[in-house]
Amino acid sequence: MSGKINVGLIGAGRIGRLHAEHLAFRIPEANLVAVSDIILTTAQKCGAEFGIPTAAQDHRVIMENPDIEAVIICSSTDTHSRMIEEAAGAGKHIFCEKPIDFNLARIDRALAAVEKAGVKLQIGFNRRFDPNFRRVRELVAAGKIGEPHILRITSRDPAPPPIEYIKVSGGIFLDMTIHDFDMARYLISSEVEEVYVAAGVMVDPAIGEAGDVDTAIITLRFENGVIGTIDNSRRAVYGYDQRVEVFGSGGMVTVSNKTPDSAVVNDGQGVHGPLPLYFFIERYVDSYIAEMKAFIECVQQDRTPPVTGVDGRIPVVMGYAARKSYEENRPVRLGEVDTA
Repeated sequence: MSGKINVGLIGAGRIGRLHAEHLAFRIPEANLVAVSDIILTTAQKCGAEFGIPTAAQDHRVIMENPDIEAVIICSSTDTHSRMIEEAAGAGKHIFCEKPIDFNLARIDRALAAVEKAGVKLQIGFNRRFDPNFRRVRELVAAGKIGEPHILRITSRDPAPPPIEYIKVSGGIFLDMTIHDFDMARYLISSEVEEVYVAAGVMVDPAIGEAGDVDTAIITLRFENGVIGTIDNSRRAVYGYDQRVEVFGSGGMVTVSNKTPDSAVVNDGQGVHGPLPLYFFIERYVDSYIAEMKAFIECVQQDRTPPVTGVDGRIPVVMGYAARKSYEENRPVRLGEVDTA
């Protein structure tokens, strides 16, 4: 498939608008021709702002348009697997934000529909496209730190989301840690076989009342012997805390937080530098552009997407294993929650 790819966007909320801006202004290989949202005025506002010819409330306007070759699914999580099935049935290539679904059977049904239709599916784990994290993966794979022994991932939000979101997000492990589960697999290039979780409610009692936790330490055991840790918090008062370290037999590689600038002031009161970038849109803007560009290119060049449906499924399994570990206070092997 050559030339520009005609694209339709489903869901014009915060992440949908971000993708719309990139598709419209920063990815010349894409031609964003339609947007839909269950709130019509939201779709219309997005269409007007980014020059999208068609704005509709019903997503079927996109599915039924034969000129649209690919769809970007940014609607609510409970619609993702259904939208994937519909898009596959319409013969359209698919980019879908994570997670595919909270239910493994529905995920498997969606992936089967994609395989049957022979279309491409890329899942939106954008952090893989961050140049710093990608460089860590390259260095580890090239043996620059010897045999990897320990992985450490720190991922802390600047503030918790609204309680209304917590109640429908699937919980911290399927909403927040899911990115870190994917990053762990990506950096180490090995599957996780067991997780153990210690977690609690230390930020907001209302999160606990909603049935979730807001602070967690997750220990990972990989098939290749690497031991990993992920630490999460829903609130870091100093900003969006995103750090990675891989330690090995021959050295160590680390990635620190990104800041607005690198100026450091030394004075009589101490050493002062800027706080980390505040949240994910600021921190990962380049990776969002890169992941969408990669999707468009894989459609144009008939290549396998860099983040497949299977890559989208495994972190959901890890999320369920983490929840089970927390509830039962024991290590849980992934096979206990996934018999497929």
